[in-house]
Amino acid sequence: MDNIRIDSDFIKLDQFLKLADIAMSGGEAKLMVMSEEVKVNGEVCTQRGKKLRSGDIVEYQNHKVSVK
Repeated sequence: MDNIRIDSDFIKLDQFLKLADIAMSGGEAKLMVMSEEVKVNGEVCTQRGKKLRSGDIVEYQNHKVSVK
């Protein structure tokens, strides 16, 4: 599992997908989320603006990334 450190209290899911190099653009991140391909803490998430905080785990195609 990879770890991505953020410098604020939270980051939105679509921004995190770009930061973690899972999505190449905001449009791609939106499609991934709306297609129910992204899980946050083990549950499918369809909110691209979901606020992620330290300790959350994002999963896409069996690749897990932790927010630090």
